[in-house]
Amino acid sequence: MAGTQKSVVDTAIEGAEDFAAFFDVSRETMARLSAFQALLGKWQKAINLVGPSTLQQFWSRHAADSAQLLRHAPPSANTWLDMGSGAGFPALIIAIMLAEQRPEACVHMVESDRKKVNFLRTVVRECGLNSQIHHMRIEQLTAERPAALADVDIITARALAALPQLVGLMAPFFNSSTIALLHKGRDWQEELTACAQYWTMQSEVHASMTDTAARLIEISQLAAKAG
Repeated sequence: MAGTQKSVVDTAIEGAEDFAAFFDVSRETMARLSAFQALLGKWQKAINLVGPSTLQQFWSRHAADSAQLLRHAPPSANTWLDMGSGAGFPALIIAIMLAEQRPEACVHMVESDRKKVNFLRTVVRECGLNSQIHHMRIEQLTAERPAALADVDIITARALAALPQLVGLMAPFFNSSTIALLHKGRDWQEELTACAQYWTMQSEVHASMTDTAARLIEISQLAAKAG
């Protein structure tokens, strides 16, 4: 599937107009994305949300890298769980992209850093997003799971942990239909091999549209190996 799609790597995305054309985004959605970009720049002056050098690459490095996940998600996916949300990539981009298409969809964000939580809450409020932010560690959310997370459709994480550790954090939220869509870097093959020692799962590897060395790892049917 991924191999037949045009790639951001081969398409110059230098600003909002390029992003809108590439992903066929409406004016309303672009207004929300631009508001998010402005808030990111404002808050970056006070707290370290992203690498300072990447602020000028918002549309390619952050927005497009996050938005590509929607191309691998089932249209019926309404409950999203993003672990270690940080500055909101991919969670806030996904929430903004879904706000107009599927307003019933909800993106849950888990973040333990108070300052980053305040930033996430500000963007959610000012952009009018259907999202819930859980100010806690992932392990705490596992123990205190709200009813809204009884059936998670999609789990996402970007630059949170190595795959073996990440799979362990995700496992309590998996059911028979849950899919994880994970950004991984150049060590993705080694991480998948390490996971196979402890977990059985179906995995599919998608080419990243924004980085030739990176991959999107799609995981389903996850279960711990006995013993």
